[in-house]
Amino acid sequence: MEELAWQRPSRCADSSNCPEVAVTGDTVHLRSSLRPTEVTQLTLTEWRDLLAGIRNGEFDA
Repeated sequence: MEELAWQRPSRCADSSNCPEVAVTGDTVHLRSSLRPTEVTQLTLTEWRDLLAGIRNGEFDA
């Protein structure tokens, strides 16, 4: 896999359990800082839909 420029939320700067995101072209790569070798890939449309669902509370318990 190519070297990716991973980013994490500013609130997680010093934590070891954070979501991390890297964007390349039209692909968004997601991983947990706890499991950095396990990477999920989304299209930009899937990423936008995921963010919209989070913002709209679709995943709230």
